Amino acid sequence: MATRSKGSDILFNAVIFIICTFTVVAVVYPLYFIVIASFSDPVAVNSGEVWLLPKRVTLEGYRKIFENERIWRGYANTIVYTVAGSLFGMLVTLPTAYALSRKDFRFRRPLTFYFVFTMFFSGGLIPTYMVVNKVGITNTAWVMIILWGFNTYNMIIARTFFEANVPGELLDAARIDGCGTTRFFIRVVMPLSQAIVSVIFLFNVVWKWNEYFTALIYLRDQTLMPLQIVLRDILLQNDMFKNGQGASGASTIANLGDLIKFGIIIVSTLPVMVMYPFLQKYFQKGIMIGAVKG
Repeated sequence: MATRSKGSDILFNAVIFIICTFTVVAVVYPLYFIVIASFSDPVAVNSGEVWLLPKRVTLEGYRKIFENERIWRGYANTIVYTVAGSLFGMLVTLPTAYALSRKDFRFRRPLTFYFVFTMFFSGGLIPTYMVVNKVGITNTAWVMIILWGFNTYNMIIARTFFEANVPGELLDAARIDGCGTTRFFIRVVMPLSQAIVSVIFLFNVVWKWNEYFTALIYLRDQTLMPLQIVLRDILLQNDMFKNGQGASGASTIANLGDLIKFGIIIVSTLPVMVMYPFLQKYFQKGIMIGAVKG
């Protein structure tokens, strides 16, 4: 009986290992292929010669990308928007989450309903544009920092964490010692909540780094454009240039265009890919925190 049970366990583990291996390959290989293809001769890529290692290594695609000074400006803009926008998001999300986590807060239920309602229903693009334009932050860096800074999903995750990890008795003890609510939040709650602070910050960083639709709608000044819009423009310009060539130069332009496309994917995702292995545990914490009801 024990032998049969042990044999079934071995078979089960083998099946799980095979499934996980295929899943990892299916997820990782396309990204790996883009990396090696961005360094390979596009003729070799198109002919199917590139599988595991780059063929006839070339940096022409990256050279064409970084020759454009808008790339560097876009990188700088995106870094500013990501850092400032993430900090602003934490500034408005964490205090709100803590206030709604307090069971003695009188307006806790109606305000929670108000925030959750916005997850399913909104005014739409045109009313939002009218409000942003009326406030006067259209075509400014502030629209990239302030707009969508508050995220209801992140607030719910943070509220769940505060409910489960910051007991009301701790606040009562602090009040006896003369500590006010604001000081308690800064001096006691925040140091005890490093995990959720890291999670919310990283969620905001990923969102802000990949954000492009806000810039597409609200920005007109080319010097304010984030990296994603700059890369989009380069792709569009490359396609237009390729379509405008004659038959003699069409093949060369098409090959260079493929190199540029692969390189743009790497340029836009490299910072996040470098950060993620070191910060993966915080993303896992965020998933677990959001899955547990306080």
